[in-house]
Amino acid sequence: MAQVEKRGGLLRKSSASKKPLKEKVVLMYDEIFMTEDPSKCSPRFWEELFLMKVNLEYLEGKLESLDGEELMKIKDNINCLFQHCIQALGEEHPIRVVNALQNLMESLDSLLCAEGSESLKSLCLKLLLCLVTVTDNISQNTILEYVMINSIFEAILQILSHPPSRREHGYDAVVLLALLVNYRKYESVNPYIVKLSIVDDEATLNGMGLVIAQALSEYNRQYKDKEEEHQSGFFSALTNMVGSMFIADAHEKISVQTNEAILLALYEAVHLNRNFITVLAQSHPEMGLVTTPVSPAPTTPVTPLGTTPPSSDVISSVELPLDADVQTSNLLITFLKYSSIVMQDTKDEHRLHSGKLCLIILTCIAEDQYANAFLHDDNMNFRVNLHRMPMRHRKKAADKNLPCRPLVCAVLDLMVEFIVTHMMKEFPMDLYIRCIQVVHKLLCYQKKCRVRLHYTWRELWSVLRLSTNAGQWKEAASKVTHALVNIRAIINHFNPKIESYAAVNHISQLSEEQVLEVVRANYDTLTLKLQDGLDQYERYSEQHKEAAFFKELVRSISTNVRRNLAFHTLSQEVLLKEFSTIS
Repeated sequence: MAQVEKRGGLLRKSSASKKPLKEKVVLMYDEIFMTEDPSKCSPRFWEELFLMKVNLEYLEGKLESLDGEELMKIKDNINCLFQHCIQALGEEHPIRVVNALQNLMESLDSLLCAEGSESLKSLCLKLLLCLVTVTDNISQNTILEYVMINSIFEAILQILSHPPSRREHGYDAVVLLALLVNYRKYESVNPYIVKLSIVDDEATLNGMGLVIAQALSEYNRQYKDKEEEHQSGFFSALTNMVGSMFIADAHEKISVQTNEAILLALYEAVHLNRNFITVLAQSHPEMGLVTTPVSPAPTTPVTPLGTTPPSSDVISSVELPLDADVQTSNLLITFLKYSSIVMQDTKDEHRLHSGKLCLIILTCIAEDQYANAFLHDDNMNFRVNLHRMPMRHRKKAADKNLPCRPLVCAVLDLMVEFIVTHMMKEFPMDLYIRCIQVVHKLLCYQKKCRVRLHYTWRELWSVLRLSTNAGQWKEAASKVTHALVNIRAIINHFNPKIESYAAVNHISQLSEEQVLEVVRANYDTLTLKLQDGLDQYERYSEQHKEAAFFKELVRSISTNVRRNLAFHTLSQEVLLKEFSTIS
């Protein structure tokens, strides 16, 4: 009973002769939740408040009991509470700093969960992002120790699971979660990692997937618009007249900045939560084909493409019902298209890291049993239009000629495309190895589950072709060619048999059934070298091999998030207009 009274802020119950006695900090909280300014009668009100031990239970109860109308009535006092909490964080007195931080974080958490002003929620998220990214290395941000102990994880999930809140704040919520997951993740037990790994609520996971899919899709759409604009311009006309000698330079001009923050969020979801794998295959209308009326918006400063959250009107389009006449898509397809753009140009260190993160995500997907099941499902066929690097010796494939195939074919296309188009002087060996590993893991699944994939492997094997040239890679290509002893044995064994069969039967071009007939008839005489362990591979491990990469990546993301928050001055002005009492 005494504990209940303490949580309610009572030091003594009421009786017939005496009034209930409350803690002084509780009385001060009560004054904040009145319409009058508490500092009018007590000029030192805010200084004294932060010297009092925080009563989190009472403060949380008061905040949760407010509805939207009541919150608007006391918005002046709430603004003052936030303002003085932030001011107190810069003081030297440790008690005041700790108490101010507790008051601030409890207020933010409660307001994020409350059914109140969306503008206030937005302001809370922006403030949290500011606090999280105050240092480039977030693991050195001591403020986050409190956020680890007093979790805002549930508040973030509530935003993602509620469609109206998700449309308004989903992007910021997902980026915030991705950053919190990376706080000292290799040094101690991070509760956000543990909690994210066990989320199984379908609405929450789908909500997170929709936010990520929309951000990636918006980037893809803007890139395509820039590409079409470039192709229809003066430079394109000039190129058509004089030839394609400048085609590589033309491509570089439409390179755009990637969105690594949302990519990190996708990685953490795929890597930590097996339930999220199902979200990758959730069908929705092709986002680039579904449009909604866009209301005029105030002009904002221009930021690099892909660094800013998509507008809420675009996010809402992904939740429209499916239409039989509209091409369906899913998060994995959107990600593959995004990767095909990012992986085209890896000369810049920034894009090199983005391409590496895309391949790490694909590595995690290729290792997952359920992901492989839907990747190879013949009943789940999609037309995936990957972006291909302009090259002199090939023409761009027309979108309408793309076949509908299982999604694993698109993954293999992406890997082969990178391998074929990145034969450069500064050879990206790390990315090449990762591409080969993805292909290897997919082949291991196909062997284990006896899946025969109808795929044109010629493009992949044609990279061996360098062994016959006099270029700088001839020696390396020759080693690879000699290592493929079984493939060469198969070719050398069956080619003469097929040619003989065609000559005897006077057939210029054999059908697939006729080739199989020849193979079956001569299979017993084929001699192959036994290879042990080809269907085994080392599973991906972040902590042992990728820790340095992710530390540097998160540092870069933290810097960009902080820079973009400060850059959006107009959106902050809109927020401050509603809460105009902050001085």
